[in-house]
Amino acid sequence: MSTTSQLAKRFREVLLDGKWIANTNFKDQLADVTWEQATTKIGSLNTIAMLTFHIDYYIAGLVNVFEGGDLEIRDQFSFDLPPVESQQQWEQLVNKLWNDAEKFASLLEQMPDSKMNEVFVDEKYGTYLRNIDGMIEHSYYHLGQITLIKKLLN
Repeated sequence: MSTTSQLAKRFREVLLDGKWIANTNFKDQLADVTWEQATTKIGSLNTIAMLTFHIDYYIAGLVNVFEGGDLEIRDQFSFDLPPVESQQQWEQLVNKLWNDAEKFASLLEQMPDSKMNEVFVDEKYGTYLRNIDGMIEHSYYHLGQITLIKKLLN
């Protein structure tokens, strides 16, 4: 199996369908979350909706680069979630995450392994491999937060 196929598989595991590392994934954790739960603030923690937006913000930003665009995302805007005031708006946010995640994985599978050692946009960001690994690790980090916030809400 190619490196890019393995990375795409790992990415899908954390977002869409895996159980190997955390015995859960984003899709499992968000499946039964209502918009009221997603927007409930507990102390100083981010909301589930905020974390969902945040992780999708970075995925969509990398997808844009994978498709030949510029790196347009900025950390300072990664938590700028528009208000979620209905179940429909929550479902739109979640569905955007699923669509962007699948697009990310599909584009990654199409990349040649040699791309992994190339500079990602600018040398200060390292290689494609570093950024893809970082996206997977970042996703697991926030998956853990969402899992704990759900437990606190229940």
